[in-house]
Amino acid sequence: MKILDRYITKTLLIYTLVVLVVWLGVYGFFNFLAELSSIGQENYTSLGALKYIALQMPEIAYKHASPVILLGCVLGMGYLATTSQLLILRVSGLSIFRLTLLTARIALMFVFVLIVIGELFAPMASEMAEKSRAKDLGHSLASQSQQGFWIKEGDNYIHVKKNFDGNSFSGVTLIQTNDKNEVEAVITSDSAHFNGDSLALGNTDIFSIDSSSNFDIISYKRRNAYSQSVSFDQDLIDSLRKEPQELTTWNIYKQIQFLSENKLNADIYEVELYKRLVKPLTLVAMILLAMLFIFGSNRDTSLGKKLFLGIALSLSFELTSRIGAAMSIGFTIDPLVSTLLPSLSVMILAIVLLRQRSSS
Repeated sequence: MKILDRYITKTLLIYTLVVLVVWLGVYGFFNFLAELSSIGQENYTSLGALKYIALQMPEIAYKHASPVILLGCVLGMGYLATTSQLLILRVSGLSIFRLTLLTARIALMFVFVLIVIGELFAPMASEMAEKSRAKDLGHSLASQSQQGFWIKEGDNYIHVKKNFDGNSFSGVTLIQTNDKNEVEAVITSDSAHFNGDSLALGNTDIFSIDSSSNFDIISYKRRNAYSQSVSFDQDLIDSLRKEPQELTTWNIYKQIQFLSENKLNADIYEVELYKRLVKPLTLVAMILLAMLFIFGSNRDTSLGKKLFLGIALSLSFELTSRIGAAMSIGFTIDPLVSTLLPSLSVMILAIVLLRQRSSS
């Protein structure tokens, strides 16, 4: 049986890698077309665009792990079926249920590999891609992340420690300098709101520095509110904010913890966290659903139609699961229930039907 297991694993791996290469190729082609409008600006060249797209590939592979693995496994099993190898495997003693569980186990191995890549390497590669592109295009953005950002505003520098929704910030520091690049004032506030053309700070500490004499004189003021006009717009701030889908699972967990401690709404992050935790279970449910069609009666319809129907139904199920998870925010349904229940229900139903078909 170990030889058969290795052979099936090798077959499914080959088809999964083929699907992954094609999938990434399609995404890379359309992303390159999108970058054509930026090529030629400042130091941004075609080589820079290709580098930017290549560094994004680990993140794309991670985000689309489930459909890629589903297609690879189903097409691999379809190949075994069309070449009558699946029939030989069944005659040799492998039941439908055992073949299905073996396929699901192999798929889980693949998805865990992509999860490791997505959680460890994809964030670093994506950050390198964004920094490289920003540098080539001559953007003044120093750094960006969900945790905060730096912006150079004329002769001043603005640092935001936390960017919640593109409008509400916490841990804001304004560093004002003169034409000699000497610090004239440091303004700090625990919170700030961006209204499109200015920053409205809450309780503010102002440290002014007078360097006109031989000694620097530092004066301190405390204000309940402070406003700072800026020249950047909402589009730039929005570009700094990362969506939950772009964060690592660990950062999502920390964000949920931070928002909960400050009694802020963390539903959108909880939904994304549970979606990732349930992803392996959802993939198994999709594969079990597709296997029902592959192992159906040969008199019903052709194998090609079975593969198409199985894949279409499985992908529709994943889409429905995502929509259900998103709707849980609006209908105040527990995100864990909305993400776990559909996958668990379909998986149990598919297992029952496969066992019945296996014993018949």
